[in-house]
Amino acid sequence: MKKSLATRILTTGLAAVLACTLLAGCRFGFASDPDDPNEEEKKEPIDTSVDTFEYDTSLKGTSITLLNSKAEIQVALGEMAAAYEEKSGVHVEVMPVTDGDSPYTKVVSMYNSGSAPTLSILDTTDVIALAKEKAEDLSDEAWLAEAEEYLTEVNGKVYSFPLCIEGRGLIYNKAVIEEVLGEEFQPESIKTQDEFVEFLESLAEKGMERPMSLAKEDWSLGAHHLQYIYETSDGTSEGAQECIGKIKSGKIDLDSYDRLAEFLDMFDVIKKYNVAQGDPLGADYDEMAIDLVDGKTALWFNGNWAWPNLEEAGADVEDEYGFLPYFMNNDAGDFVNQKIQASPSKQVMLDGQLATEEQKAAAKEFLNWIVYSEIGQQMLVKTCKIIPPFQNNPYEPSDPLSRDIYEKVHTGKVFNASAIVPNDHWSVLGAAMQKYLAERSDRDELIESIQDYWDEQE
Repeated sequence: MKKSLATRILTTGLAAVLACTLLAGCRFGFASDPDDPNEEEKKEPIDTSVDTFEYDTSLKGTSITLLNSKAEIQVALGEMAAAYEEKSGVHVEVMPVTDGDSPYTKVVSMYNSGSAPTLSILDTTDVIALAKEKAEDLSDEAWLAEAEEYLTEVNGKVYSFPLCIEGRGLIYNKAVIEEVLGEEFQPESIKTQDEFVEFLESLAEKGMERPMSLAKEDWSLGAHHLQYIYETSDGTSEGAQECIGKIKSGKIDLDSYDRLAEFLDMFDVIKKYNVAQGDPLGADYDEMAIDLVDGKTALWFNGNWAWPNLEEAGADVEDEYGFLPYFMNNDAGDFVNQKIQASPSKQVMLDGQLATEEQKAAAKEFLNWIVYSEIGQQMLVKTCKIIPPFQNNPYEPSDPLSRDIYEKVHTGKVFNASAIVPNDHWSVLGAAMQKYLAERSDRDELIESIQDYWDEQE
């Protein structure tokens, strides 16, 4: 893993601004639907025969709570908690955030009522907003060394445990591409935007006239697409925030900002080859998964959270799906053409205000158990279906999208950048992107909308 991609957020003033910033993973499509208790699932077996983790027997009988905002792993977390309790004697109650509630609002209300959870799974922005006042300092925990490039710092301290990695890019169906082209597909052979266009043209010439699917949803357009203009500033979260600051202050002129022009060039390519080009705002999200699986299309811009959609459409874990970068220019050496975006989308915060010393110790042991115990390592990946941010975890995700990101993480082919934006960014600028997608506005009008949005921010 590369050591230069650590997520560092160092400014004190940022926390106040971020209190209203709810970049919720579920809201933006980072999460699938919650577990259906009536649905029969295929579960990967967990080997419990080896367990070298050293438990603190003095903590036996302690009870802690875990607030979970990642709905699709609610059942899985309960299973993890039960496995940990069986070994440690510590009870972990997993409490879901009610569907439709914001995790930030929920945890604040629990603090206000004096019933704060011991541990809370939150978005990075929420941790930043709450860290100084509510969170326990975790800077001395051993697991920091295992997740070095996925740590979030506030004023030089670590207040949260990175739970999972999620990433996005151009999902490809390798078998479909090879069937259309009649030759082996080598994703790494495409290194520039022009080469990507040539690849699309070759698919079109072989009969797949529109090989791309492009989601119309404002969260996809306003967050997953548009935020490339900040995140690709230098491929770091610090760089993304510096870029946003310069846009707000006028130090970056959007009319001449190269990353914005490059982003729009790539978006125009995707628009041109969009299978729903005739009615782009009428595109159906679930149908896109079906199209990719069935071979009507070969590519879909999305993230590894889309696997449940693909699986429901008939994809199998043995199928070859993966990610191409969001090719933004013709410089083969530019990281944007070599890597996909991937970052820790959920963090676990430990309460430092109301929890007892025993509860804090039990919560820290539970987090260490996830990282260092043979059982916890397995369950994080096999039960929760999570891409682990910890380099000592030897288990690979089973679905091909997560597996591809996992491999890219371990070979330095991801850039870890998360833009921290106001909570209406995706809806306001997503709507502007929808107009541009439907050709109801031109490039100049879109750029003006982006500038107007940031001019209104404090």
